[in-house]
Amino acid sequence: MPPRSSRATMKDVAALARVSPKTVSNVVTGSAQVSEPTRQRVEDAMRQLDFVPNLSARTLRNGRTGIIGVALPDLATAFSATLAHEVVDVAHRRGLAVQIEETAAEPEREYELVSRARTHLIDGLILNPVRLEDSVIEQVDHLPPVVLIGEVEQHLTDRVFVESRAAAREITTHVVGRGARRIAVLGGATDGRDGKATSGLRLQGYLEALRAAGLEADPRLQIQLPEWTIAGAAAGMEELLAREVSFDAVVTFTDTIAFGALHVLRRRGIRVPEDVLLTGFDDVEHAAFTNPPLTTIAFDHRDYAVAALDLLAARLDDRRRETTARTIPHRLIARESTGRPGTTPRGHRPD
Repeated sequence: MPPRSSRATMKDVAALARVSPKTVSNVVTGSAQVSEPTRQRVEDAMRQLDFVPNLSARTLRNGRTGIIGVALPDLATAFSATLAHEVVDVAHRRGLAVQIEETAAEPEREYELVSRARTHLIDGLILNPVRLEDSVIEQVDHLPPVVLIGEVEQHLTDRVFVESRAAAREITTHVVGRGARRIAVLGGATDGRDGKATSGLRLQGYLEALRAAGLEADPRLQIQLPEWTIAGAAAGMEELLAREVSFDAVVTFTDTIAFGALHVLRRRGIRVPEDVLLTGFDDVEHAAFTNPPLTTIAFDHRDYAVAALDLLAARLDDRRRETTARTIPHRLIARESTGRPGTTPRGHRPD
């Protein structure tokens, strides 16, 4: 190991990680696939040696800036914050800088990022559009390297996503198995017009689970939310209660929505899970620490970030390659918000 006063080189990292300097370079630049154990070993060695990639030298060699752009709809939500953290961390370990933007579902902000990429101010983009018809990818010819994250389905760019429809079906089936029969949903409605790809797919999964169980899909139990925030969810939960319909479970489309719903239920004296079962989606850190802890759909946020950056690196190396869609596996995590097996909620019934 070099003395602390000297700057570590790729050769030093390679020696400590027991790999070739080329492998270290691949990890730093993301220019080739590296197995996860090898990548971890190289990243551990980089941390031990306080290795800092020479971005300026790399830029001179390959004409790249070493900067990527990431655009998310709402950085205030728990999922966006978690994903942004993972992307920045993984990118930093690869010697990349990240410029993060909040689009607020405004396509103009995506256009600005694409313009920067096309003028070579940034190398490529990771975008999370809300609707395909509003997204810059539908409007701009000759896109720069772009990877989409989320449920917007298209074949123009690479993308990374979770099977939202299947996951929503699975978690709705879960509350049916816990005795729920009047299941409300916060995040979308069959008569809604928001056009969000995520809400549409998760609503389909919810409806499929109800049909499979022989349960009625009551439109009065479906609440569309203009904003997927805690405050927006609280307002949606108040709207559901104001409709004066009975329900014994609430399926929400994100953990953030579940947090807002839980606040209102508790304030109204409706107990979770004794009276009403409650679920989320995303398994952000706070989900395990609510009272009660939240049943949710989990997936590896780190793997999500790694997959997006891998695809972007591959696209930077070969812009003519066929587009790739990569699915991140999910799993249901059952916690106290849906009770124990055999639990039958009493249900909320209007006075």
